Amino acid sequence: MSTTRRKSTTAGSGPRAGGGKLKVLLISVFHPELVRGGAQQICHELFQGLKEREDIEPVLLASVDTNQRSLYKSGARITGFDGRPGEFLYLSRDYDFLWHKVGSPALIESFAEFLDLVQPDVVHFHHFLTLGIDLLTLTRRRLPNAKIVFTLHEFLSICTAGGHMVRTFDKSQCTKATAVRCHQCFPEHGPEVFFMRERWMKKHFEAVDRFTTPSAFMIERYVDWGLPRERITRVGNAQANPNRGGIDRGQPGQRRNRFGFFGQLVDSKGVHVLLEAVEILRSEGFTDFQIEINGDNLNFASERRRQQFEDFLAAEQARPADARNVYYNGSYQVDQLKARMLRVDWCIVPSTWAETYCLVVDEAWMFGRPVIASNCGAMAERVRDGVDGLLFEPGDARGLASLIRRTSDEAGFWQKLSTQIKMPAPRSRMVDEFVDIYAS
Repeated sequence: MSTTRRKSTTAGSGPRAGGGKLKVLLISVFHPELVRGGAQQICHELFQGLKEREDIEPVLLASVDTNQRSLYKSGARITGFDGRPGEFLYLSRDYDFLWHKVGSPALIESFAEFLDLVQPDVVHFHHFLTLGIDLLTLTRRRLPNAKIVFTLHEFLSICTAGGHMVRTFDKSQCTKATAVRCHQCFPEHGPEVFFMRERWMKKHFEAVDRFTTPSAFMIERYVDWGLPRERITRVGNAQANPNRGGIDRGQPGQRRNRFGFFGQLVDSKGVHVLLEAVEILRSEGFTDFQIEINGDNLNFASERRRQQFEDFLAAEQARPADARNVYYNGSYQVDQLKARMLRVDWCIVPSTWAETYCLVVDEAWMFGRPVIASNCGAMAERVRDGVDGLLFEPGDARGLASLIRRTSDEAGFWQKLSTQIKMPAPRSRMVDEFVDIYAS
């Protein structure tokens, strides 16, 4: 990759050396109020935090896809969102998920016109999914003096399998992408396709001035892929703390057998592993526990996992009320998190891919809830096994079942782990770190 850097107009001792507000355009995959997800949640948190500063003028452009068909109007390509100042929607269409570009020249033209209209000093991409990675190069051509920042939330540039680096044929985790290995996951495409795809991604990444990632292991993965280490900065994710009443740890000796899942109901989040663990516990005669599932986006799950989830819930509903262990509460917004989190003792994160940060870990810790998580990726990096949470091997339903049983029965264990939780960093720290990057 080329390492030629452009002189930035934002350099100086403050956010904007020439005076006035620094205008920052944040570009997000989806809007968190339309589609739940960590990347879009963090981008919106950053937008809200930047609005609180007097030296920054933020603008948000969030993509939507045809799952929100009612938002698409004839001739519309970029629109305002819900009458909110500074928030806009990019109406994605004809998207190519292999090469990550849109097929609508009119939409690309509208994006270029939007850049001309906003004239940002900094363009901060939080994704290219549904947007198009070629927007990076277009932004550089249109705004030659702007600073371009790109936050890597997963491995989509490296991995065609949803950016999760999980092999399609056996669901094992992959640690390195090559043309042949990618061909094994997608045999309909020859190795030369993946060779060219990698060159395509890296060519557009040359337009980026600074990459950021929320975890250390991501830096190593991307350096191994070919990004220069000196162009990557670690900035931890953060959000406004929804817990305003302090941590409620209940009474010492209280039984702690209530578990919660929070997140998207897609394959990679591993809710199927949790359901399999429930079946194992029942087969062993252990039923003194309760699982609450909170989440949505089941429509993005594979047909197999969607059917498995729906069949399980139907069977659960058919059981006598006093014999049910699993309750599905549906989707939730951030302002509903407190009520739901306080109904459980433990937060289970059974992801089958190497999460790059995992925001739900922060959300659990804000309420003093220890985490039971898969031992991979950022979860293994962040959760201290036996200190503020517990780890089990990814996809190991029997191992998860064993931990559910242990934590339900072992007196004082929850209290010990809960009191050792360190409160996550405040949103203001994340905002300050990004502003330093914008201004440097």
